[in-house]
Amino acid sequence: MDPIKIDITILAPVEKVWNYFNEPKHITKWNFAHESWQCPSSENNLTVGGKFKNRMEAKDKSFGFDFEGVYDEIIPHEVIKYHLEDGRKVEVVFDKIDENTTKVIEIFDPEKQNSVEMQRDGWYAILNNFHKYVENH
Repeated sequence: MDPIKIDITILAPVEKVWNYFNEPKHITKWNFAHESWQCPSSENNLTVGGKFKNRMEAKDKSFGFDFEGVYDEIIPHEVIKYHLEDGRKVEVVFDKIDENTTKVIEIFDPEKQNSVEMQRDGWYAILNNFHKYVENH
């Protein structure tokens, strides 16, 4: 299956976008696709070979899972590449458009359980949540 690509433009400097994307104290505030969900905990060792683990849970506690991966490449303020536990690859590009504008591009391998449209919509909802959080904090 072909990788899925999504992007969003955020009115904030690339340094702020990078920090809010990678710091656990921020990740827990935006890393969910819908307001009925939450990200109660985040661990992030942003180094090549380092791991991250974000807990994703429905607020009513009916369902939850850990979203985990290992970093393969990191170029500060530019690119993060990682792979998930099942081997799928993800690339996040931080494109500095100007001093106060950053485009975030995510390219990820789809999984086989859900439709490409559903996966694109879910990842985009999280990215849009991130966009709103960065611009409002």
